[in-house]
Amino acid sequence: FKKSDRRELTSEQMIDIWESWVKQYPIISIEDGMAEFDWEGWKLLTQRMGSKIQLVGDDIFVTNPSILAKGIEQGVGNSILIKLNQIGTVTETLECMELAAKNGYTCMVSHRSGETEDSFIADFTVATGAGQIKTGSASRSDRLAKYNQLIRIEQELGSAARYAGRKAYSR
Repeated sequence: FKKSDRRELTSEQMIDIWESWVKQYPIISIEDGMAEFDWEGWKLLTQRMGSKIQLVGDDIFVTNPSILAKGIEQGVGNSILIKLNQIGTVTETLECMELAAKNGYTCMVSHRSGETEDSFIADFTVATGAGQIKTGSASRSDRLAKYNQLIRIEQELGSAARYAGRKAYSR
């Protein structure tokens, strides 16, 4: 890891920084807290912080059930970022989400850079009960399309709709 002064940090030093920030600020989730191939760093991060905050693996898990299974076995992270077009099929994506849920990991469904205005991931997030969606700030039409679809879903569901809030992450 490189700081602004170009100094490189070890995984343990980076975890020390994360811990100090979590104590100082209301941080409840960190995505890709360690480098994607730093399995030992991820294990240490999870040991030290996994009971306190959500540790979302994106680059380390790449929406791949076999890689997620390895992470679960090794005690790496406690959440996975789900990118529908990353693994190849919706079936594999659902398999990955099911594996995560069975092992106490949360799922956050995410858009991809270069997204279109297709709002399917909003429907997918609600349909799977993922509870979390990452689609960026409400500043571009491709992102607004997803948020507007969530509003339409809420209106259609009426009182059956529920906003999970912090319950989506139960640490």
